[in-house]
Amino acid sequence: MTHSETEVKLYTPDHASLLQQMHALGARLVYPRVLERNLRYEDADNTLTARGVVLRLRQDSRTRLTYKDGGSVHDGVLTRSELEVEVSDFHLMHLILERLGFNTALIYEKYRTTYEYYGAEIVVDELPFGNFVEIEGDPQTIESIIKTLGLSGARRVTASYTALFEQLKQALGLNFRDLTFENFAGVHLPSELFDTLITPPPNPSEHIP
Repeated sequence: MTHSETEVKLYTPDHASLLQQMHALGARLVYPRVLERNLRYEDADNTLTARGVVLRLRQDSRTRLTYKDGGSVHDGVLTRSELEVEVSDFHLMHLILERLGFNTALIYEKYRTTYEYYGAEIVVDELPFGNFVEIEGDPQTIESIIKTLGLSGARRVTASYTALFEQLKQALGLNFRDLTFENFAGVHLPSELFDTLITPPPNPSEHIP
């Protein structure tokens, strides 16, 4: 079993036409649309994010504890180590992490629909601030699927959703901590905002915090 992920994240505002195309191509629905609730943790000295480490507890139709390292980007393709285990009780796992000295640094939500196509996983994500697609597989398959779906012109996003959130908070002067649909209710997001926030990486290879 591999303990790494290789993926491309794309900014895709128009999900309706994308979903129609995926269904027409015969992409297999693996998990229907579901609300995800994620808790991201920090240690007592707040060093995890600074080191590019993600410690996350996720609840959707399952509960999973995930560790990721910083990873690297080559030509817009992100590769990083990922260790994940399914656990039986979200609240008990959260309590264990707190007892071990970790604290909740951020709560974030999204709706996710998961597909499989030619051995790759395609997830359609609806965030409180916009729509995205992540394609995970080997680099050649990822690039082929991007072309097949007509997404070659879509902006590639190398930042995490939480990093994008921090940029949005700064750009819009938002003062809430958590990335939730409730917090974003009534927040105006200018369509041109992502033109400045989502840009190609300055180098073909870079470290991702």
